Amino acid sequence: MDKANNPWPVPVSLADVPEAGLHVELEAPAPVRAALASLAGVRDVEDLNAVFDVSRRGAGLRVAGRVTARVGQTCVVTLEPIENEVDEEIDVRFSPDAPVVPESEGHHQTVGHTADEDEPPEPLIGGTIDLGAIASEFLMLGIDPYPRKPGAEFAAPTPDTAAEHPFAALAALKKPSGDGDR
Repeated sequence: MDKANNPWPVPVSLADVPEAGLHVELEAPAPVRAALASLAGVRDVEDLNAVFDVSRRGAGLRVAGRVTARVGQTCVVTLEPIENEVDEEIDVRFSPDAPVVPESEGHHQTVGHTADEDEPPEPLIGGTIDLGAIASEFLMLGIDPYPRKPGAEFAAPTPDTAAEHPFAALAALKKPSGDGDR
């Protein structure tokens, strides 16, 4: 998440992390939750919390923890309002030696890896990480893109219900009448 779209800045400098590590608990205030809901395209974000253990790893940092939230969405089948829980585990390493590849929109990404390798470290730029941005990104990853109300199932139209289809009347007009007027 770039700085312009980060409604929850919580910077932590490498110098602020003691050798024993740093435990941080965050609770997003209402304006932050509203801004994140807008960015995520959901009705609302409630009870957004993050718990982090930040530890030194050589010249870098490791962030382990969890993000939890309650997200108000709309069921893709019934279009009724529903709430979904987000519970995402976090384990990210940051290194000043991690390569940075600029993307077209000014974002950064790390160089790719294969599925059987460990996740490569993220770049530690300027000796600072942003716990709010990390929490926000994992929140976005945990939001169900196709939320469904429990038990809701999409039922495709069957031949029996073809007459109820909104275009059934048009289809009937296209059929030849059989009276030889063609």
